[in-house]
Amino acid sequence: MKQKMWSITIRIKRNDELGGKHLSNLLIDFLVKSGVNGATVWTGVNGFGKRGKSTLKLEGVTVNMPLIIDVVDEQSKLEPLLPEIKRIVDDDGLVTIQEVDVV
Repeated sequence: MKQKMWSITIRIKRNDELGGKHLSNLLIDFLVKSGVNGATVWTGVNGFGKRGKSTLKLEGVTVNMPLIIDVVDEQSKLEPLLPEIKRIVDDDGLVTIQEVDVV
């Protein structure tokens, strides 16, 4: 049996911050407090976007890899969270929404 849900994908960089805190931590804390069923943070090894390239330098000290935060839950739970997610991400990333079938 399939169930219609929403998938929100948030693309940011590891070093992105707001108020001195990493966006990934801010977003995960916000999602937990909002009662979302779960989210996963994925680390990328390379990528690029409107703010330039995100790279992983294995011998370097600073790593600014792309991160993807994937959230799947009911539309009724996620839709009200979009304004705050966008406020946190601002122009530092990209937020996409898809309707998905969960089995």
